[in-house]
Amino acid sequence: MRTHGWAGLIPPADDDEAATRIIAAAGELMESGATDVNIRQVAQKLGIARQTVYRYFPNSQALLVATAQHATNEFLDDLTRSLEGLTEPSDAIVEAVALTFERLQDNRRFALLFAHPDNTELTAEVTATRSIAIGRVIVDHLPIDWVGLGWTDADMNELVEVMLRFVQSLLVDPGAPPRPPNELRAFLHRWVGTAIKAKSSTSTSVARAQS
Repeated sequence: MRTHGWAGLIPPADDDEAATRIIAAAGELMESGATDVNIRQVAQKLGIARQTVYRYFPNSQALLVATAQHATNEFLDDLTRSLEGLTEPSDAIVEAVALTFERLQDNRRFALLFAHPDNTELTAEVTATRSIAIGRVIVDHLPIDWVGLGWTDADMNELVEVMLRFVQSLLVDPGAPPRPPNELRAFLHRWVGTAIKAKSSTSTSVARAQS
């Protein structure tokens, strides 16, 4: 069977496999230290024509966004497992923000994407509808009775938006010098955890008064 191109491997069986291989190649380039991954580099790595990559991604920015989204899906399950057992809302949310920031920062695919000043499309993706939906998957699966605490669906969406905005800000500018893990969590407890506790207390009081 012909194996010309595609890094000497058997050509993709369909478009989905081709796109997956292209995204994987972009991620490998980032992990290897490349700081300006583009369609030309990915095509060279795979041994295919640039036009083949353009068939699936209209430009380098679209490829970078797809690479980030793919990496996001890879760590979501692990993040959910790491938050198991946290039943106090402020503790759970602070740990979720801190862990998300730390893991994305350690992943070169995200560190490079968020650090690049031209990646305004990706930055906007952080608080887009799809990102809010992903965040809801995480918080909704926490062992917390949000409804019993008086949190509405709108409250939950805003909570996820705040979480994402904190993560976004930390990724763009982690501070000079960046806070170590324990100080980061203390910082988040002061400014995020306190607000969550106050919200839960107020919502619970209102719910009891209405019952």
